[in-house]
Amino acid sequence: MSKEKKTKMNLPNKITCVRLVISAIVLIILCMPWSSLGVEFPIYNVFGVENVNIKYIICGVLFLIGSVTDFLDGYIARKNNLVTDFGKVMDAIADKVLVNGVLIILAYDKFIPLVVPVIIITRDIIVDSIKMASGSKGKVIAASWPGKIKTICMMIGVTLVFFYNIPFAFIGNGIRLDYLFVYVATIMSIISGCQYYLANKDFIFKEM
Repeated sequence: MSKEKKTKMNLPNKITCVRLVISAIVLIILCMPWSSLGVEFPIYNVFGVENVNIKYIICGVLFLIGSVTDFLDGYIARKNNLVTDFGKVMDAIADKVLVNGVLIILAYDKFIPLVVPVIIITRDIIVDSIKMASGSKGKVIAASWPGKIKTICMMIGVTLVFFYNIPFAFIGNGIRLDYLFVYVATIMSIISGCQYYLANKDFIFKEM
């Protein structure tokens, strides 16, 4: 095994850590009581889209960057055989902090329905538990295609929510593609969670 492969802080892991930092910054921006600190983010009327708060636009840009790094670190790690246990753990943590944290805050701010983060987080808990149980018995569970679709749709949908559905807000009657992507991601989340369970329930419970 090469020295580079043994090194924990290889390039993919550094990218993952950057995503974790981005996640923390996004959550701080969204949660900080700026008004109490005397800070007010500008609010604009953008070509008929009213009350566009620059705070959410900033977070949308950061979320988009974080989403790109999610693809980038995995691609580089697989291509160059740089997958490490450290990277797997940190990647999962960074993903959960970024996506689930943002979903909770967007639901609290009434940008999306509360049921979305409830379903997504519940599904993640179930799937992660199945992965841990299977992993302890030597079985590795690969990501399913509904899970991959869920991830892609969620990244696109949340980014559009942050951007107030711009530019699609200007098309026709303002078709809500942001909600569409978020709802599709939620449905795919349920489907992939059921797939994980059905595919592994016999293996997990065979010793009961």
